[in-house]
Amino acid sequence: MQIVLIGSGNVAFHLAKAFTEAQIPISQIFGRNTTELQKISEQFSIPFSAKTLAEADLYIISVSDSSIAEVSALIKNENALVAHTSGSVSREALSGNYRKSVFYPLQTFSKSKNLDYSKIPFFIDAENENDEEILKNLASKISKNVMLANDEKRKYIHLTAVFACNFVNHLYARAKEISDSQGIPFDYFLPLIDETTQKIHELEPKLAQTGPAIRNDEKVLKLHESLLTDEEKLKIYKTLNESIKKMYH
Repeated sequence: MQIVLIGSGNVAFHLAKAFTEAQIPISQIFGRNTTELQKISEQFSIPFSAKTLAEADLYIISVSDSSIAEVSALIKNENALVAHTSGSVSREALSGNYRKSVFYPLQTFSKSKNLDYSKIPFFIDAENENDEEILKNLASKISKNVMLANDEKRKYIHLTAVFACNFVNHLYARAKEISDSQGIPFDYFLPLIDETTQKIHELEPKLAQTGPAIRNDEKVLKLHESLLTDEEKLKIYKTLNESIKKMYH
């Protein structure tokens, strides 16, 4: 099967890496960013182009959600299977008269971070069972966790991921701003972050909650509020504490 990856961002990079490690041949990596394409090409020995899209049996599109329709319209092979990697976009966002599908890896990707691909859940959606099997078999060469998920289910998977990953990471960034403002190395908090993350492997998140809000410790809450001179951080602090109180009291 001839496979072409379209895109040069974090997801495309890691798919190229995962496929290479699993000895899955990639015919071409295609995109607009020649510099990034060349880096991926050199690292994984994959031919690249920013001009001519190669013929393939399967095209995997890893671009921003807003670019999926435009990029997918470049594919003219009506016999091809085309998949995008978005969690929040329907397969119908693909613009073309080919077989449409989704190949969604549930993970946060950064090019500088090594990942254990075998642990990443892959969610598959396609127009027919045969194409589902093609994508499931492909994903299974990378991951031990491959499932079917239609458009509606993926929307909620992606929403949950935003809460569990993007929001949490934003709080880390805000926390670092506070520690930096007081000359406190953020490294001090890494064991706490690691333990908090590890704990929910063993406990339901609701059962793992600690802190002044669950104890309804108004004295500590008011102290913290008095320290937050930044209105944005104060708003976040109050909103999250109110949410915790409503869950437990």
